[in-house]
Amino acid sequence: MQSPISIDALASRLAALEAERAVRATMARYMALCDVPEDAGVGAPLAGLFTDDAVWEGIGPQYAQKFGRLVGPGAIVEMLQRYLPPSPHFAVNAHFLTSESIVADEKTACGRWIMLQASRYADGSAELIAARLTVDFSPSPNGTGWLIRHFRTERLLNGPWPLAAAPQP
Repeated sequence: MQSPISIDALASRLAALEAERAVRATMARYMALCDVPEDAGVGAPLAGLFTDDAVWEGIGPQYAQKFGRLVGPGAIVEMLQRYLPPSPHFAVNAHFLTSESIVADEKTACGRWIMLQASRYADGSAELIAARLTVDFSPSPNGTGWLIRHFRTERLLNGPWPLAAAPQP
């Protein structure tokens, strides 16, 4: 017979589940804000998703040089905005996350995903990219959610995506 679970153990398990849900919501918001066109909807702006000392970095042979290591929400958002409207970089860009693994407790969380990015560029070409994301999170100071503390992206593969000509909006 199994012994009963203590209230403290249940509270700890519940906190971990709530952290996982909040981490998932933060990543969904981040990806939505990086899509083009994006629907900002309700929620934190891009800079509001990061801790004050957040690190965003490209790792691996393709992304380490392309993106480097950025520290702080200002530098991170400045880099990301080079790819977002009003920049003409993307005509359409959508992110999909899969193979999720989140480990969390009351104080820290780490998530891993495989991201598929489907992009049509302003010049009409299109590309599919797969990348591994490893992201560390911290609870927000006001206790309302979880923030990105260290975002790492590593390109796994990419290739052209032959699309039929789509009507332009």
